[in-house]
Amino acid sequence: MDLDSSARRSTTDLPLIADYGLIGDTRTAALVSSDGAIDWLCAPRFDGDPLFGRLVGGPDAGTFRLGPAERYSVARRRYLPASTTLETTWDTPTGRVVLTEGMVADVTGRLLPTTLLVRRLSAQGGPVEAVIEFNPRLGEHHRLPTVQRRGDALVCQWGSIAVAVQAAPRLPVEPGRALRVAVAPERPITMVLAIASREPLIHVDPENAWTILLDDQRRWQAWSDGIDDDLPERDAVVRSLLTLRLLTYSPSGAPVAAPTTSLPEHPGGIRNWDYRFAWPRDASIGVGAFLGAGKTDEARLFMAWLLHATRLDRPRLPVLLTLHGKHPPAERELRGWPGYANSRPVRVGNGAADQHQLDGYGWVLDAAWLLTKARQGLYSETWRAMRGFADRVARRWPEPDAGIWEIRGDGAHHVHSKLMAWLALDRALRIAAELGTSGRRRRWWQAQRDAIAADVTSRGFDTGRAAYTRTYGSQDLDAAVLVLPLLGMEPLDSPRVRGTIDAIHRELGASGPLLYRYPPGQRLATTISCCDPRPPRGTAATLTPAT
Repeated sequence: MDLDSSARRSTTDLPLIADYGLIGDTRTAALVSSDGAIDWLCAPRFDGDPLFGRLVGGPDAGTFRLGPAERYSVARRRYLPASTTLETTWDTPTGRVVLTEGMVADVTGRLLPTTLLVRRLSAQGGPVEAVIEFNPRLGEHHRLPTVQRRGDALVCQWGSIAVAVQAAPRLPVEPGRALRVAVAPERPITMVLAIASREPLIHVDPENAWTILLDDQRRWQAWSDGIDDDLPERDAVVRSLLTLRLLTYSPSGAPVAAPTTSLPEHPGGIRNWDYRFAWPRDASIGVGAFLGAGKTDEARLFMAWLLHATRLDRPRLPVLLTLHGKHPPAERELRGWPGYANSRPVRVGNGAADQHQLDGYGWVLDAAWLLTKARQGLYSETWRAMRGFADRVARRWPEPDAGIWEIRGDGAHHVHSKLMAWLALDRALRIAAELGTSGRRRRWWQAQRDAIAADVTSRGFDTGRAAYTRTYGSQDLDAAVLVLPLLGMEPLDSPRVRGTIDAIHRELGASGPLLYRYPPGQRLATTISCCDPRPPRGTAATLTPAT
């Protein structure tokens, strides 16, 4: 059956974004739809060219589907406990079919490809008719591969990138054609995909690959066992930390913001950005997240990447960097890409790299303080870098910036940015009390910290609304200002703090615990996690309340 038949999907009948599951190997990641289709996978890294790109590139951008031949609702979808293995179950009239899949993270010490994807389809209760759609298309122009058979493997090649797909039992898989197969109980179909880039293509027998995936699953479970047992909502915390680890590029330690580009903030909208880069802000938040769960090695890894990646720019803190700590390519639009739900343009690169974002310094200095407070210590180079960041904040805080939401336009005096500048100097002073620096520098930092507080309280507060606003002189609110109770700049129970929380909850509430970033009528934002309208005990951020 050719993919031009009814099996081929348009861009308008893709599942909801929320229906996609994530599998990965800490080098790249795949998004798997609720009907078993991998509609996004870049090779050989998160920021490489898409091999399967239907999510934003349309039907011609490639997919890899393995699931029931007809469309059935998912009976259950889950990650296997404390692991990164994804399991999707469908009920059909003839039996239940289960897709179990994952990517192998640990490929050291064995002759394995850098990227190894394993998918197994099994039936329960009775035979089930299934479909395999394997249609790889590489890059911006959806390039077709050169195809050849090598033993049991189908090999697709585009210059220096090659892919081998194998199945057990052996199946006549061909690129661009849908193959219908019968899956019987006790006779699962196992498919393995190996990817090579500028290296030999290693073939892995499907049954061996399945055993390797199970071994990898046990390693993830052992890693999860090391997370503190007494954490509130521990299962949710474990799942979040596993996801954070999957999105950490293991060769460098860089935390990728997302494995995708151009998923829309608002379906049909134009705010579709490429997030396949590393933000120092994210790395800093990751330090606190891992420290809070007892994962000190991962916390130090994030800080190590941060120091390495910023070494050529200090004391300036870049807004974002590539996975290898370089400046990202110029932002551009992909012509002819329809986008998810016709949300155009589709972009690669990110123009926010050239912005001035003051808040990032606060997150970085807070992460350094968290390490210091946890008795993890800062190397002399680390403290030297932090002093340079604090000095830059002390000099540049009076200037406008782009803000945390990276609005494309003229800079402004964002209240959240000023709050984080206050935090940067406050945390620098705390570290200095532990590690030392000159008295002159400390007095300068303290004077500038106090000046920021005076500036924010006089220019960033709207007395008529009894709330801190998004920017000086504006009446708009900003959910990011909810960091205020955690900083220590104002008393936790002050009327200004309470008034700000109440106003944001009232005017930016989306549904349940969710908030708009700023007024929903502006269509500028998606939702973010929110706390209770009362003064919060905690938040998704890593800041710890001042005492």
